[in-house]
Amino acid sequence: MAQLVKEIKLQIPAGKATPAPPVGTVLGPAGINLQEFCTKYNDATKDKMGDILPVVISIYDDRTFTFVIKTPPTPFLIKKICNIKKGSNKGSKEPVGTMSQAQLKQIAEIKLPDLNCYTIEKAMDIVAGTAKNMGVKVEEK
Repeated sequence: MAQLVKEIKLQIPAGKATPAPPVGTVLGPAGINLQEFCTKYNDATKDKMGDILPVVISIYDDRTFTFVIKTPPTPFLIKKICNIKKGSNKGSKEPVGTMSQAQLKQIAEIKLPDLNCYTIEKAMDIVAGTAKNMGVKVEEK
């Protein structure tokens, strides 16, 4: 069995990994086959085109690798659902958008596997906190 040498975390657009930077500059020194990684990643993420997906790549001493694709970052999902370009510079003091409870629950359901909680209500609290810090107001229940 091969020994784990290194774990690398990247955020790559779904279906658009190429051996060029930033993927190539990070994974090249690790000695894995860049084209093989890009092909496998693009095949695994082609149904989520347009999303930014975090990926954890485990590299072994025999130059093989495995990777785990995580859910998109919460701020990315909030910006996508609220149709805004970026969050507020002043947080909740300067709102840039609003989000309904249904939209909040939709994001929480997507993020639940990667969050440090077990219920959808707690996941909604976490997402609501991120939205508030971004200047996105969440409608009351």
